[in-house]
Amino acid sequence: MTTLLPSSEQSILSLSAEWQSALAQQIAKGENVQSAFEVDLDNKLHFVKGLIVVTDQAILSRPAGESAWKRWAFEPGLQLKHHDHAGVGHLQLTNQQGLLASWRFTLGQNLHAIRLLDHFKEQLDSFVTGQPVQRAEQNTCPSCKAVLDADQEECPVCTKVIYTPPSTWTLLRLWRFAHPYRLQLFIGFALMLLGTAAHMIPRYLTKPLTDEVLIPFQHKDFVDPKLVYLYIGGLLGSAVIAWLLSWGKTYILALVSERIGADLRTTTYEHLLKLSLEYFGGKRTGDLMSRIGSESDRICVYLSLHLLDFATDVLMFVMTAVALLQINTKLALVTLLPLPFIAWMIHLVRDKLRTGFEKIDRVWGEVTNVLADTIPGIRVVKAFAQEKREAGRFREANKHNLAVNDRLNKVWSLFSPTVSFLTDLGILVVWAFGIWQVAHEEITVGALVAAVAFISNFYGRIDSMSRIVSVTQKSASAAKRIFDILDHVSSVPDPQHPVKVQEVQGKIELREVGFRYGNRAVNRGINLTIQPGEMIGLVGHSGSGKSTLVNLICRFYDVSEGAILLDGKDIRSYAVSDYRSQIGLVLQEPFLFFGTIADNIAYGKPDATREEIIAAARAAHAHEFILRLPQGYDSMVGERGQGLSGGERQRISIARALLIDPKILIMDEATSSVDSQTEKEIQKALDNLVQGRTTIAIAHRLSTLHKADRLVVLDRGQVVEVGGHDELMAKQGAYFDLYTAQARNAQLAGDE
Repeated sequence: MTTLLPSSEQSILSLSAEWQSALAQQIAKGENVQSAFEVDLDNKLHFVKGLIVVTDQAILSRPAGESAWKRWAFEPGLQLKHHDHAGVGHLQLTNQQGLLASWRFTLGQNLHAIRLLDHFKEQLDSFVTGQPVQRAEQNTCPSCKAVLDADQEECPVCTKVIYTPPSTWTLLRLWRFAHPYRLQLFIGFALMLLGTAAHMIPRYLTKPLTDEVLIPFQHKDFVDPKLVYLYIGGLLGSAVIAWLLSWGKTYILALVSERIGADLRTTTYEHLLKLSLEYFGGKRTGDLMSRIGSESDRICVYLSLHLLDFATDVLMFVMTAVALLQINTKLALVTLLPLPFIAWMIHLVRDKLRTGFEKIDRVWGEVTNVLADTIPGIRVVKAFAQEKREAGRFREANKHNLAVNDRLNKVWSLFSPTVSFLTDLGILVVWAFGIWQVAHEEITVGALVAAVAFISNFYGRIDSMSRIVSVTQKSASAAKRIFDILDHVSSVPDPQHPVKVQEVQGKIELREVGFRYGNRAVNRGINLTIQPGEMIGLVGHSGSGKSTLVNLICRFYDVSEGAILLDGKDIRSYAVSDYRSQIGLVLQEPFLFFGTIADNIAYGKPDATREEIIAAARAAHAHEFILRLPQGYDSMVGERGQGLSGGERQRISIARALLIDPKILIMDEATSSVDSQTEKEIQKALDNLVQGRTTIAIAHRLSTLHKADRLVVLDRGQVVEVGGHDELMAKQGAYFDLYTAQARNAQLAGDE
């Protein structure tokens, strides 16, 4: 019986039904499929689908772009080799006579290729030795029973961050930013209290003005003109006082809220800069920009306008209730009839508004993410004529944002008019009851008019206070997104009592270093000693752990196991900024900031003199081309180095590293993306840069590491070989396979 899906292998589940049907016709009776891998390139590097399959008897393939299947039974001397170069993976099947087949694929398929290679070796060893495959028991999560990879120590399903909706109480955490301005807040609150009281005076004057002036005047009774002037003067005076107090209150609290917003933005940005690269790896640029910019601005507007209005409404509400009880107790109790219904509605919609506004914020983040992706990459967009595609992406994100807002507006559009209707209905009930009281001589007309004036104000405050629900939930959502950043603790913390960096010699020791990215082990058991002034070359396949190892040495991440020592001291005992100031970094794609060339060179040493900047540029072989620019060192560099060639940007980055005079130098493919002539210029600059410094260089082109004292070969996160070029070539091991494969590819490229 043919078995296509054994319990020990899950990768076949990803194959389409068409592939599984075609594969079933090629499998012999009793033959079991162990692994399958879909290649996506042909030998001319065109995107064409093909398939490689390992069974317990043979390796089968339908080459990319072909319809016929090929089969090679297991035999002694059969080998399957894997390597990659320039973003393309390569599998080669050979025997003692020579090359049998080769397959190419993009590096997105690299993990599947490695798994297929493992199964091939297992089955071939079993065939040669006659022993059954000894495969470890399948690793599963004890909680959700999800299948885990061999190097996974935690379940990605169970360890997923649980989403918690924002709470209104989050806004109370803003007090830490308001505390420095507590005196101004107290003055503002006092002015608010006095201003609210001043606003109440005209309503108090309504009763005597009606009973002692208007009604007697209507009945042609004598009215003392002084009384009229007194009440009119009282109305005018209270209005002027209320205006002055309101102006002072608004001005002081607006100044405070702006400072709270500025402190919030500054604190969030400073905290963001302290977080490790691990945090940024899971975040979008547009989302972070939205949090620090628009979210903090929303909180500022809430504090300066809406919260101020709400506090005024509460004071006016309380004072109005007291005034109504003094005028007529029965009328005051009738006024309260709609309150339970309004409170019930506010409670009903509060949770929907809170979760809805938080979702709106996240969807708006999607819109800003499209902008943050497209605008910096506009050259690529235009080069590949993808303007319509990017416009479509933005249109879809905007459409999603509109749909989410529409769903929330259905709730809010019903809530607000209903509250207004209940308040209007309450005033109608008060008028009816008041007229009945006037008819039974339980209240005067002036008292009723004053009561209605207070009641209108009372219900107006309720309507206004109900509207605060919307902006409060928006602000609570914004505060949660900001505190999500502030609550995140860096995985690369500063020590409580840092050791001061003394004279650095440059000796680096890695002792049993291991690192996990999330729940996946990347590096394991690395032991390596780099002497002061020594140049080390890191080589290996893509995904072998080279860049991760460099990131650990730079302390962009902290090791999960073991320790890294600088001159005999654990690098975690130093302050992060002090330690990194000893490291110069030259990347494959140098990043330049918007500003002058001099500013970019002096980025690591802002107080550098012009003479020091020029000396660094000369050593980096950049001085000549800088002088040819219109303003020389004061020439403006566009965002990300627009206006300069790749080689010019790289030489400026080398000058930037030279200026800080680091004891440790890290180079990551510094010459991989330039032409041969530019590479020679950069190599001269690098020769000046590495002198007297401990240097760690990563290079996919092994020929660029001919000056390295030692080469360290990594494979699947472990050191497999260490030595000089000649020594490693003589061993004919992992380095030999890498070097010969690159030489063969270079020859094939030259022939084409």
